[in-house]
Amino acid sequence: MFTKERFTFLAQKYMDMIFRVAFSMLKSREDADDVTQNVLLALYQTDKAFHDGEHLKAWLIRVTVNECRKMLRSPWRRRTGPLEDWVAEMPFQAPEDRALFWAIMDLDTKYRTVIVLHYYEGYAIAEIADILRIPAGTVGTRLARAREKLKFTLTEAESYE
Repeated sequence: MFTKERFTFLAQKYMDMIFRVAFSMLKSREDADDVTQNVLLALYQTDKAFHDGEHLKAWLIRVTVNECRKMLRSPWRRRTGPLEDWVAEMPFQAPEDRALFWAIMDLDTKYRTVIVLHYYEGYAIAEIADILRIPAGTVGTRLARAREKLKFTLTEAESYE
């Protein structure tokens, strides 16, 4: 168990990462907030000894993915508001960032998750395979297919402009 100061430090350090992973899977700000809270509560209550910061980060992502899957399977999952309601609040540096965001959010969850973990969280294919508990070849295939879909979507969008 962590001291209050250590937990506060870890919560502040990893809260955004947990939220991003949850949001990428759930497409709902409220659900991502709930998952973030549940994951941080699990961190506070855990007695697990972590080898280093990367081990802790991988554990947090694994717990986040499991919490998201649990929420997605829940028969009581309420209907959420449309994603468009929250995008207005999100700061984008350039118009192409907004297009990329929408293209990623339109991907299936299995593709969206590997894109976020690889490009936004900086994990290697082998690490993503361990986190998601799927073969590394599957992760590589999902990344390749996701890139193909993104390329098609983004080049198609440019051709209409």
